[in-house]
Amino acid sequence: MVDLSKEKLELDYPCNWTYKLVVLEKINIKRTVKDVVLEREHTVIESKTSAKGKFKSYTLELLVHNEDDRKTLFEVLGEHDDIKMVI
Repeated sequence: MVDLSKEKLELDYPCNWTYKLVVLEKINIKRTVKDVVLEREHTVIESKTSAKGKFKSYTLELLVHNEDDRKTLFEVLGEHDDIKMVI
């Protein structure tokens, strides 16, 4: 198996970046995402619903300006009470 943990991701910024979000089914995803990204232009697309219908996943795409921006968004999304997982 190849260990990629020491490899640095090479990206040309700014670029579009995609996050996968998992939330409880009842969550208003548009409001939740707006809490984090504020007025930044973004797209949210529903992906899947869990087998029992308790969770939904969404794809969030937006422009990130640099590596710090990309990582900060990942952290802030993950800290939001309504978001159970960010990938």
